[in-house]
Amino acid sequence: MLNKFFGYFSKDMAIDLGTANTLVYIKDRGIVINEPSVVAINTRTDQILAVGEEAKKMIGRTPSHIIASNPISNGVISDFEVAEKMLKYFIDKVHQEKFTLVPRPRMIINIPLEITEVEKKAVEDAAIQAGAREVFLIEGPMADAIGSRIQVQEASGNMIINIGGGITEIAVISLGGIVTHKSLLIAGDEFNRNIINYVREKFNLLLGERTAEEIKIKAGLIFFQKEKEPIKLFEIKIRGRDLITGLPKEISITNTEIQEALMRSAKLIVEAIKDTLGNTPPELISDIYKKGIILTGGGALLSGFDKLISQQIQIPVYITDDPLTCVVRGIGILLEDPALLKDIVIPAKQTPVKII
Repeated sequence: MLNKFFGYFSKDMAIDLGTANTLVYIKDRGIVINEPSVVAINTRTDQILAVGEEAKKMIGRTPSHIIASNPISNGVISDFEVAEKMLKYFIDKVHQEKFTLVPRPRMIINIPLEITEVEKKAVEDAAIQAGAREVFLIEGPMADAIGSRIQVQEASGNMIINIGGGITEIAVISLGGIVTHKSLLIAGDEFNRNIINYVREKFNLLLGERTAEEIKIKAGLIFFQKEKEPIKLFEIKIRGRDLITGLPKEISITNTEIQEALMRSAKLIVEAIKDTLGNTPPELISDIYKKGIILTGGGALLSGFDKLISQQIQIPVYITDDPLTCVVRGIGILLEDPALLKDIVIPAKQTPVKII
């Protein structure tokens, strides 16, 4: 009863708990938080020093007693205590504008498709311990589809591809459920590693993860629209540590070299899409061919990736509006539509909250 009373003074939250970024949506306000899923901890005092953007700036720059870590790995919680503290930080941040004695919001959180019961329970428990009074879990592709304004409850096939930070999820949706799907651990982080490995092997230069991500964003080119058109080359300068001398070094790298580095992982994603289509019922294949495929997530922003997929599978591919926020917008719609939430929510086994 007391928990429910505190809930009247709390703001219910839709949360996209991503490997790279965590986004929070509040009813009637939209997206209020969009920060990296990174927490900086002082191991000597076990104190949280920073969360989100401030913590990400510390990656690769900390002394030995400070660790900047990501408690979310491949879409699931890898460090329960840190994830709990991160969620508590976001709850407090949402409620800081208005005094609330003990915030007890409802939370709707997305989870990957191929997740174990233990991992599912970890998400629920972390949210409850952080201060949520009730937690609802939603499959990521369902949230993506809703955020893309697809009528998920219709008897019609829709294919969603989300290329996130740690995982790529490919799903065919019909009648409010997942008909067939495939997940693979090749996504934004793997593209960063592709660039790091390529530069190390070709130039004997060691890069940090943040530098590799910046290169990917600036020069990530996977597919040229027309083969007969002249390739527009451009160079970017990158700095790292020379593996031979151990000294700082600067080199120039072209967008076509970045393309070469990314292409292997890109082809593996295309093959996974083909496998998923191969396991899809013919009637739904017909719907997908007519409607096209929706591409979401940060990987959708890689130049020409949609064209590469379309060329390989001969089906139109469309990038959804603002692919980085598609999931949290979909969860936000569920926050405001209890009937739809009831139809597609994943059954949960929540631990009761004890309020002292």
